[in-house]
Amino acid sequence: MTAAMKFEMMYQARNLSTDIVMEAMKNDQADANALKPFNKTSFLKNLKHCRFQAGYYDENETPIYTEIDDISDFNSDFFIKNMKCYTVTEDKSEHLGVRYIVLKENDLSKDLDALRVKIIGYLVLSFILMGIVGYFLGRLFLQPVREQIESLDQFISDTTHELNTPISAILMTIQSLKDVDSKKMKRLEASAKRLSTMYGSLTYRLEGGVEPSEDLCLAELIQERVEFIKELSDSKRLSVLLDLEATKIHMPKRSVHRLIDNLISNAIKYSDLGDSIHIRLKNNVLEVEDTGIGIDEKMKADIFRRYYRANDERGGFGIGLNIVLSICKKYKIKLGLVSKKGEGSTFKLTFPKVK
Repeated sequence: MTAAMKFEMMYQARNLSTDIVMEAMKNDQADANALKPFNKTSFLKNLKHCRFQAGYYDENETPIYTEIDDISDFNSDFFIKNMKCYTVTEDKSEHLGVRYIVLKENDLSKDLDALRVKIIGYLVLSFILMGIVGYFLGRLFLQPVREQIESLDQFISDTTHELNTPISAILMTIQSLKDVDSKKMKRLEASAKRLSTMYGSLTYRLEGGVEPSEDLCLAELIQERVEFIKELSDSKRLSVLLDLEATKIHMPKRSVHRLIDNLISNAIKYSDLGDSIHIRLKNNVLEVEDTGIGIDEKMKADIFRRYYRANDERGGFGIGLNIVLSICKKYKIKLGLVSKKGEGSTFKLTFPKVK
């Protein structure tokens, strides 16, 4: 734009210079006794100069006639000042006393703004077009993958529902067994309850759905779930310490079960034989603390991702903590984690107060 502007202004200045030379030659040939004297200022004022402001100056840089009031540089043939373009053409022959012809253009900033708007408009249209094309191409290319994922989800859903019957049958059979070695009985019951907990997590994730909330006593539910998975903690000889304060919450019961089960199961899973788990509930804050293997600092950001397993030897499906996170987000529960590798972990849940 600048190069084009320079070329146009210098071209117009040359045309004006030519007009002045032609007028000077006419005056040289005119009769000295002509009745009507030549008015140089009037001629310059009426000289056609297209769209630019013009100024005509003598050898002392004094204006003969000018529409420009801020020219100060007569040594540069083209320059830009305050987003305005200037061109200076020098005629050393000084026809009609004009030594310098100066042109000024005022619309450079306006032209640049228009160009910016045009470029941004084209970019936006291009991105929209690429987005639309990318969306449809993505759907087209990912359709087989989507179908496979949906098929896999349906298979898992069907499989978990089929597991419910044998798991329930195993738990009922264990309760009716007699004259069986107590250690074997506890081991069998712990395994069955672990299966039941895993089944509950899978079905919760797959089914989703909306559950009605109700007023619940969190302390009572914690005691109930701790008792339910007692065989799991006993199998690793863990001591579970409870320090619970009666706390009222407003949530679906099934979601609370999944929340507690996954936190306690996670603590049991990553604890060593003979470790302890401390569950505290006070001032609407639930803390589940274990003295297990802990979590490495760089893994803390990933443990809540679905299917992520921090430890391949002890991990389950990698959905337990993801379920905890999704429930906390859904019911506005603040979730915190303090952990140090080799020293254990503490999960802290702050429940909203019920009026």
